[in-house]
Amino acid sequence: SSLCMIFPPSLVTELDAEIFDEDTKHWSALVSDVYLDGLSIKWSTVQNVMDMNAGYGGFAAALIDLPLWVMNVVPIHTQDTLSVIFDRGLIGIYHDWCESLNTYPRTYDLLHSSFLFRNLTQRCDIIDIAVEMDRVLRPGGYVLVQDTMEIIQKLNPLLRSLHWSTSLYQDQFLVGKKGFWRPK
Repeated sequence: SSLCMIFPPSLVTELDAEIFDEDTKHWSALVSDVYLDGLSIKWSTVQNVMDMNAGYGGFAAALIDLPLWVMNVVPIHTQDTLSVIFDRGLIGIYHDWCESLNTYPRTYDLLHSSFLFRNLTQRCDIIDIAVEMDRVLRPGGYVLVQDTMEIIQKLNPLLRSLHWSTSLYQDQFLVGKKGFWRPK
């Protein structure tokens, strides 16, 4: 994974480089130790992923050896790291998760969210975000949320009300799988 440890030119200070390095190591370890083996995600069915709160792109970089691609989303209310994502050779966009996301013509196989909701729930309802996630994710696709138990306890019943199956891991990871349910 050659993209992991190249320091992007947009990191101007030594502190930025240290944060970037720690972020890269964090995601590499979390993906290999927990995400790929410890969760109920069938990775062989995942081709396109959206990281809803991409930060420095560490999650996408940790997946670089898998046969998939990641759309990195930098929420507009967080630190602007899109130039770092681009410098890594990754793709990305800005987005406000309190608004709808134009995904035409595709849906995603996996949505990843790491501590996204705590800042959003000050501005919009978690129900609106859950419905948008349901719209963006294809049937049979997964959502992987790492967050506080408070957020997970709010999000889990919403996903289940949309006829998703869900499971909780290590009191911080919620995995949801979108079903094929349709009204009768």
